[in-house]
Amino acid sequence: MPRGDEGACTDKQERKAEQFEERCRCKGVSKVEAEWRAWATVNKEDGGGRKSGSGRAHLPGTS
Repeated sequence: MPRGDEGACTDKQERKAEQFEERCRCKGVSKVEAEWRAWATVNKEDGGGRKSGSGRAHLPGTS
């Protein structure tokens, strides 16, 4: 089970993690390892859980 508050992730992030986990399981990866890889990938791609738009700085060159 991934650490952290599961309520802090969006529905889209949960769907991405579930789909990634299914792909890993098809390749013969254990359930625990697949879940860990799925959430690590989602967090890397999305930068973690929910973030409010107000007060967040935007770096030059990013949208």
